[in-house]
Amino acid sequence: MENVLRPVIVFGGAIVLSYVLAWAVDRLMVRLDVRHPETPMWGLLRSGRFPFQAVLFVALVSAFFDSTQLAKDHRGAVDLWLTIVLIAASAWLILRIVAAITETIATRYAGATHDPARGRRVRTQLTLIRRLITAVVTVIAVAAVLLQFPGMKTFGTSMLASAGVLGIVAGIAAQSTLGNLFAGLSIAFGDMVRIGDEVVVEGELGTVEEITVSYLVILTWDERRITMPVSYFTNKPFENWSRGGPQMTGTVYLHLDHSTPLEELRAKTEELVRDSDEWDGRSWNLLVTDTTPTTIQVRVAVTARTSGDLWTLRCSLREQLITWLKTYHPEALPGIRHIQQDKLI
Repeated sequence: MENVLRPVIVFGGAIVLSYVLAWAVDRLMVRLDVRHPETPMWGLLRSGRFPFQAVLFVALVSAFFDSTQLAKDHRGAVDLWLTIVLIAASAWLILRIVAAITETIATRYAGATHDPARGRRVRTQLTLIRRLITAVVTVIAVAAVLLQFPGMKTFGTSMLASAGVLGIVAGIAAQSTLGNLFAGLSIAFGDMVRIGDEVVVEGELGTVEEITVSYLVILTWDERRITMPVSYFTNKPFENWSRGGPQMTGTVYLHLDHSTPLEELRAKTEELVRDSDEWDGRSWNLLVTDTTPTTIQVRVAVTARTSGDLWTLRCSLREQLITWLKTYHPEALPGIRHIQQDKLI
């Protein structure tokens, strides 16, 4: 009977105690979250309840396992697996804490600054820092698990004996990976491109959706996603439409007949631009930029707050001007001229 009660007491007590302690910490986080609404950190830290409970449970079982008198002949194997689970649960808990802290900093900074570009820059930097910490913690946890096996210790010793040669080989093999890693750090802290920026890469316009230490994801206007190595942005030129502010200037080109009443067209353009909600009120103009024997090229330049507003404004202007010309000045639209000559009788 005693042989049954001891394991039940140890495992049952570990489960109950870990649950109660985790619940108490969670309630404390709830109260702190209510008392400090200016920061979301305490609420975000609640996501670490389950890994914290796992750490407590494994630690308690490991400390009192001898009392169960179970697996006496396999004590080494039990300790090994308990240590592995403890390492994994601890890494899980650390990653949850790091995620809560970085998200808190990003949220508080976004609320404190009135510059959206700086907010995106900080979020980009924090995202990359979080990914780097995640990679480091994962590597350390995996290494700690592997070192629990005697065979891996011997393997590690033999590897250290030839570290010089392996370092050269690894450096050559990982040249591209390391290049992307340093390029990611350069992007994060060099402020070249940020999450949310609108960029033109290889002729494709899109919004930067995700930045990691090795690649960058661009969401195009037609909802395609282009994945590119971050080293591309440090080695090749690209357009960043969000840098320096989202406001932009765009053009509408019209090919018209020489008989086009330019002053009436200019007045109608001003009327349409000023009535448009997409125009930001900065500037507009209409100029004849080119001419051919049969047509003239008219350029309308307008400004808008964002690239999306600019696209809508350009399309709207083009459509409304063509409609107005077709209705009131159809002779201004280019066409094929037929010249008739009187016949001599």
